[in-house]
Amino acid sequence: MSISVGDRLPAATFKTMTEEGAKDVSVADLFGGKKVVLFGVPGAFTPTCSNNHLPGYLENHDAILAKGVDTIAVVAVNDHHVMSAWARFTGGEGRIVYLADGNGAFTKAAGLEMDLSMGGLGMRSKRYSMIVEDGVVTTLNIEDSPGKAIDSGAAKILEQL
Repeated sequence: MSISVGDRLPAATFKTMTEEGAKDVSVADLFGGKKVVLFGVPGAFTPTCSNNHLPGYLENHDAILAKGVDTIAVVAVNDHHVMSAWARFTGGEGRIVYLADGNGAFTKAAGLEMDLSMGGLGMRSKRYSMIVEDGVVTTLNIEDSPGKAIDSGAAKILEQL
């Protein structure tokens, strides 16, 4: 069962890269007392994620923050080295928090996983976006069409803020 509007995010720990190296970031630390736009992608460097989904959040970064959002974050079932490289490659360092959910613990606990084993990718995250206020989901958009980033894109989030 997928997380729903009104639910509190599950307790989990992500990894991010900092200038000092890899750092653990808990859901409580990242979302507590803040308004956060979180979007999930099946994988860093994958075509739809890199070409359609992430660019909208980078392009609309300032407009999203102007709506009272404290942080924009992206999560994928990738390790922190891959997420760090994706941040550098996309020019998103310092603008979006790139969260590594390496074993998919957060993704599974939120019920947002999908099985891409037939394509050789294993367990990955569904494509989604959400607005989270003080750890509680206030808006949730789960993409229905594979290879699309319409319902979970930045334009939709801007309408909802």
